[in-house]
Amino acid sequence: MTTRDDDAPGPASPRVRVRRKADRGSYDPALVRAILDEALMCRIAFVDDGQPYVLPTLHTRIDDLLYFHGSQRNRMLERMLGRPICVEATVVTSLVLGRSVMENSMNYRSVVVLGTAHEITERQEKLEAMHALVERIAPGRIPELRPLTDAELNSTRVLAVPLEECSAKARTGPPMDRAGDYDLDVWAGEIPLSVITGAPVPDPQLKPGIEPREALLSWRRDGI
Repeated sequence: MTTRDDDAPGPASPRVRVRRKADRGSYDPALVRAILDEALMCRIAFVDDGQPYVLPTLHTRIDDLLYFHGSQRNRMLERMLGRPICVEATVVTSLVLGRSVMENSMNYRSVVVLGTAHEITERQEKLEAMHALVERIAPGRIPELRPLTDAELNSTRVLAVPLEECSAKARTGPPMDRAGDYDLDVWAGEIPLSVITGAPVPDPQLKPGIEPREALLSWRRDGI
């Protein structure tokens, strides 16, 4: 595991300072952006009438704004609008298997973002956010899709959170067994994880003769 550079940027506030295993923490905006771009989904924590909730959702990033979308009636978006929220995203890259019960872990990259969500009402910004959501999941797909109608755009709520108060944390490398355990007859090491495409399953109503693009067939990401 690499240690932090003493010249690296510090946390924007004490609230996002990494305390447990602080050497794994980073406040580098470029790393935060990269992890958010890599993670397929995120989880948003918010409070509704005194009850905490954590829900998964899709996200996308444009510059230093993190975007979410849903129906105008979406309860989560309604409750998080204008209120403090916490966003978390994680990419798990491998299982880490040690020689004792205590030393089984995972290698990962994660981000925590604190902030207040605001609604995007300007048409062009909403449109760009919607396109970015699709492009992040399936690059190059937007040109072949039917464009959004005004009715669809108006029925969709888009919220954004600035990437101002955030931190990253990552674990890399082999298991960290106790010195006395290295002589045990137990396999130890890492099992890499990745997301790859399986065989495409066409929509039952797909017109004959339409095949998926090669980019969809070869789609993959290291980590899950």
